[in-house]
Amino acid sequence: MRIDAEGRRHLDANGLRVGYDAVGEGPPLVLLHGASSTGREDFGAQLPRLGRSFACYLPDARGHARTVFDARAGLRLDDLVADLEAFADAIGLAAFHLAGFSMGGATALAFAIRRPDRLRSLVLIGTATEREPRTRVIRHQADVARIERQEPGWAAALARRHDPAQGEGAWRRLMPAIADLVAGQEPPTPADLRRVDVPALVVVGDRDPVVPVGQAWALARQLPDARLFVVPGAPHAVTARRPGLVLEGLLGFYRSIDAAEPRADG
Repeated sequence: MRIDAEGRRHLDANGLRVGYDAVGEGPPLVLLHGASSTGREDFGAQLPRLGRSFACYLPDARGHARTVFDARAGLRLDDLVADLEAFADAIGLAAFHLAGFSMGGATALAFAIRRPDRLRSLVLIGTATEREPRTRVIRHQADVARIERQEPGWAAALARRHDPAQGEGAWRRLMPAIADLVAGQEPPTPADLRRVDVPALVVVGDRDPVVPVGQAWALARQLPDARLFVVPGAPHAVTARRPGLVLEGLLGFYRSIDAAEPRADG
């Protein structure tokens, strides 16, 4: 692990120079952000409290923010899972709690299927196994020409988030790679999901256009030890739009598995 002159953390894992944040002390909790985002963007509202109970690690996915990767080479779920395992190895995490939002949730679920032995718990936020409506919605949202025409503010935010480390125009290369990643994901089988024999929480907003509540419910039913938390009045970006409710849901889940007692000095 190295810290640069501006206090930013990075380490070498799976052939990448992975940028990440680390907050808090306690049992390790790895938090995986959604497509085009960062951990601070997706979990920033929950971090102060989670950091009182956990050592939280928030790696940037390849092609995102500080983890440099040319998205024109394509994003693949297998690579994201390998990145996660290499990151955990580099940090020195034998077993850890894992939570992921959207793309991060897909990565977390795929990792849990392959390496359930390394997980203490699993949280999947805005995650589904069905291709639709996910593929159609993301393809529309990730269209670069549409973003520049209809959402210039978001275009500027994406440029600020990704271009400084990835190079000018990096976000324009990233968005079609994200759409292709979603379209190309193979759904896990029921046998795959039965392998995830760890305490799990599936979180979904009741107004999520990407992951309908019924799909989240079906996912929770197929996992061996899962519960469902439906956040009222929430879109896909549930951690940012309903931060307090999501935090309460997470803390309730972690308390139920005896993992979220704050430190004595917290």
